[in-house]
Amino acid sequence: MSDFLIIGGGVIGMMTALQLADAGQQVVLVERGQCGQEASWAGGGIVSPLYPWRYAPAVTQLSRWSEGVYPSLALRLLEETGIDPEYRQKGLLYLNVDDADEALHWARQLGKPLERVGADFVHHKEPGVAMVDDSALWMPTLGSVRNPRLAKALKARLAAMPQVTIREQCEVAGFIRKDGKVVGVTTSEGVLNAERIIICGGAWAAQLLVQLDVQLPVRPVKGQMIAYQTPQGLLQRVVLKDGRYIIPRADGLLLVGSTLEETGFDKTTDTMALASLKQSAEAILPALAHCPVAHQWAGLRPGSPEGIPFIGALPQWPNVFVNAGHYRNGLVLAPASTHLLVDQLLGREPLIDPTPYQPIQQRLLGS
Repeated sequence: MSDFLIIGGGVIGMMTALQLADAGQQVVLVERGQCGQEASWAGGGIVSPLYPWRYAPAVTQLSRWSEGVYPSLALRLLEETGIDPEYRQKGLLYLNVDDADEALHWARQLGKPLERVGADFVHHKEPGVAMVDDSALWMPTLGSVRNPRLAKALKARLAAMPQVTIREQCEVAGFIRKDGKVVGVTTSEGVLNAERIIICGGAWAAQLLVQLDVQLPVRPVKGQMIAYQTPQGLLQRVVLKDGRYIIPRADGLLLVGSTLEETGFDKTTDTMALASLKQSAEAILPALAHCPVAHQWAGLRPGSPEGIPFIGALPQWPNVFVNAGHYRNGLVLAPASTHLLVDQLLGREPLIDPTPYQPIQQRLLGS
C-alpha cells in the first residue's frame, strides 16, 4: 500500500507526485495512456492566462505564484534530467486590446509591469508583426515553456525517484470502498491500494468521480492548434491578438492557437479550424503566408465554472482529493495548485487561502 495514489499523469499529476516525493512520501502514479500526452502536451505553454485581468482573483492568486516558480523549476529539471523545458522569458505583446484601461489598472493594483506602447515600439521588438492601430500593450516579464519537453522532463525525474512508481497504460476501472473510505482502485492491471487517492484526471476527472457518486462540473473543451516551421528568429516573443496567439520556440517552430469547441471527447482536427488559425496567424505575422504548416493537432481542456480549479478533499470521501478543472490554464497554474494541494495533504500552512478552490457540495453541483 502506498501513501498516495495519483490518478492522471499530466503536468498536474506529475508535479503533485514530485512534491510528495520530495517530502519523502511513497507515491504511485497511474496513467491510462502515456504521461504528459493529453492537454499537457497539446497546449501552448504560455506561463500566464491569456488576458489575466479578465479572470477571477482566485485564478490570479495561483498564476502569480506559479509564474515565479517556472524559471527555477526549469533549471532544476534540466540539471536533474538533461532535458531542457525551454523556459523563455521574452515578454508578450497584446494587439487590439479593447479593455486596455482595465488591464493597466489591474496591473497597477498588482504591481505588475504592463505598459501601453506604440507601433514604433512593436516594430522595434518584432519587425514582422502587422499593426492595425497605433497602440498595443507590452508585458516584459511574461514567459513561456515548451510544454511537451516539460512533461518529458517531469516524467524522467519521477522515474529516477525511488519513492515513485509510474504505471502507464493502466486504466482505472473503479474504486474500492470500505467503512466510508476509498481504500484503493481496480485497474486494467489489478488492484492498487493507498491511504489517500488524488484525482488529477483533467477533462476525464468528472467521469472518474461519477463512480463515487460525485458530480464535478468539469467538461472537455477541444482546442485545435497548428505549428509553422520557420527560420529561427522570425518571431522572438509571444504575440496575442483577438484571442489568438503565436508562441515562438527556440528552433523556429511557431505555435498558433487555439480554437474553443464543445465537442465532447472528440479530438479530431478539421480544415475549417486550419483555415481559421492560418488566417489569424498571418494577420499577426504576414510572413507566415510563405511558410508551411508543419503540424495540426487538438487537445481537451478541463473546462470549469469561471476557470477556477477544484483543489481539495471531497466532502463525501475525506481521503479522496481532487485537483482538476484548470480549463485553459493547467500549465500556468500547475506549480501553485499542486503546492496548495500538497500543503493540505501534509498538514502544512497553505501558501494561499484554499477556500475558493474547495470542492464543497455546492460547487460540485454547480449551484
